[in-house]
Amino acid sequence: MKEFSRTDRIADFLKRELGSLIQLQIRDPRVGMVSVTDAEVSRDLSHAKVYVTVMGKDSAEEAKESLAVLNKAAGFLRSKVAKSNNARTTPQLRFYYDSSIDRGQRLSKLIQDAVESDRSRQQDDE
Repeated sequence: MKEFSRTDRIADFLKRELGSLIQLQIRDPRVGMVSVTDAEVSRDLSHAKVYVTVMGKDSAEEAKESLAVLNKAAGFLRSKVAKSNNARTTPQLRFYYDSSIDRGQRLSKLIQDAVESDRSRQQDDE
């Protein structure tokens, strides 16, 4: 079994911690319902890319305002994370829109459409 690296553990911690902090601490209505889907921490632990989805927003363009608010609040969130995490350093946070969920849903729909198309062709042939 592969042991988690330090960056993986910190990324996992950030994902959990930021998920609840954003829900509980960010009062700005422009943020909306945000889910933290992933976090990537640089090797030197100085930076973290935090990937989020925003409920009801289906593209990075639609989620732009939420991301702007989150990136503006990054310093505040970082200080909150630092208080709950007793590590020497807490990475700088940068928020990005996670489009993988949209891609997954689009692919599922394409597959479903192709299967239905095949079914209707088979029925036409019979």
